Amino acid sequence: MSITRCSLFRPCIDLHNGQVKQIVGGTLSDVSPEALKTNFVASQSSAEFARLYKEHSLEGGHVIKLGPGNDQAARDALAAWPDGLQIGGGINENNAKTWIDAGASKVIVTSYLFPNAKFSLERLRAISAAIGKDRLVVDVSCRRRGDQWLVAMNKWQDVTDMSMSKESLDMLSEYCSEFLIHAADVEGLCEGIDQELVQKLGEWVTIPTTYAGGAKDISDLALVDRLSKGRVDLTYGSALDIFGGSRVKFDDLVKETTIRQTKNKTTLLQVTA
Repeated sequence: MSITRCSLFRPCIDLHNGQVKQIVGGTLSDVSPEALKTNFVASQSSAEFARLYKEHSLEGGHVIKLGPGNDQAARDALAAWPDGLQIGGGINENNAKTWIDAGASKVIVTSYLFPNAKFSLERLRAISAAIGKDRLVVDVSCRRRGDQWLVAMNKWQDVTDMSMSKESLDMLSEYCSEFLIHAADVEGLCEGIDQELVQKLGEWVTIPTTYAGGAKDISDLALVDRLSKGRVDLTYGSALDIFGGSRVKFDDLVKETTIRQTKNKTTLLQVTA
């Protein structure tokens, strides 16, 4: 029996050189650091953003470490809301439990699963066994190539051998409890979501899934809800006023999300009654 739900807003804390930033995803590169385009650099600490999300009960948010120099800022955010945020960036089988112990609700893994940009089922099984399926999020952020989307790793610079499909997502979902998907081609541009990808995800996914990339208006939450039939949640970044944007007010988004959370809880109670 399928349960009808509403898509929710999932918050984020993107860390670069120890600061909370909003970056145009496709420009992040170790090879050409001068090409980096930054939309926003916060004066507030990562912990302040974590406390803001905690205050409004915005669960399921993610902290992403974009490169080195972010461990302390990440730990500060997790300490501000223990078991309230997920952590990604440089996660592997050996350090995953350390981040759970530091307060992460779940760890997010991408690059570790793709040595030399080729998917390793052995590594996925190993990290899932190390911390448990319920604590693992697989990040299948992607870039569009023709009529398909290929998973991208290493700050979304390297395209892997995995194509997004129902088959690949079903296989991954055997070992994880959630997906995070950045549409790297539109990330940070505030020019609209990848509607076709969101619709496909709604058809493909069977576990909780968060989409990020291009959200520019509060109405995009309803759009993602409609396209995915409530199966995909949405992250806002550069468009948000708390990240220097002018298109979406955080307070308005909180109000809309609270309404949606209440609807989801009511639906669940009706189904289980």
